[in-house]
Amino acid sequence: TGPFVKVNAGALPPDLIESELFGVDSGAFTGARARPGRFEAANGGTLFLDEIANLPPTGQAKLLRVLQTGEFERLGSNETKRVRVRVLSATNTDLAQAIHEGQFREDLFYRLNVIELKLPPLAERREDIVPLARHFLGPDFDLDPEAERALNTYAWPGNVRELGNSIQRAMLLADNKTIGVAALGLKISVSPTDARVS
Repeated sequence: TGPFVKVNAGALPPDLIESELFGVDSGAFTGARARPGRFEAANGGTLFLDEIANLPPTGQAKLLRVLQTGEFERLGSNETKRVRVRVLSATNTDLAQAIHEGQFREDLFYRLNVIELKLPPLAERREDIVPLARHFLGPDFDLDPEAERALNTYAWPGNVRELGNSIQRAMLLADNKTIGVAALGLKISVSPTDARVS
């Protein structure tokens, strides 16, 4: 029932990370007005840090204290604030490899990694493809059987985002409310053996 605040961690400019996450106090810099950061906005709810592996090292360091204690100061303030926030994070990066290469802090990983969910790529979850496609289509469109077969044959290198975009494009290009293979516009790869002429 609490707030749900989303942050694309990889899109935060390095010089704005602190003010975006923890807020700004009046007078912190010329023309600064007091405003809460994302942690304050999510107090009593959930903060979703998407693309966490793309957060620069300075931003990673700033997260450590608030994740451990729930305490932080707004930029330009000496007053310690305390929040109670559930933190979710997501990445498509292999964090173990990123830690090994010195690109992600190991201590931050262990503070975030209370429960880990690994979602296999869509190509390994064939049973999810058509139900997801129907979800993106909504109640006004349907798939013909050939379109369903094409969806299940395609490799989906772009995962669910690619599927969503393909369905959106198909709805725009379809001649009627039943989506056919042509409207999907999928480039089904053909292996050399399939292409061989006997």
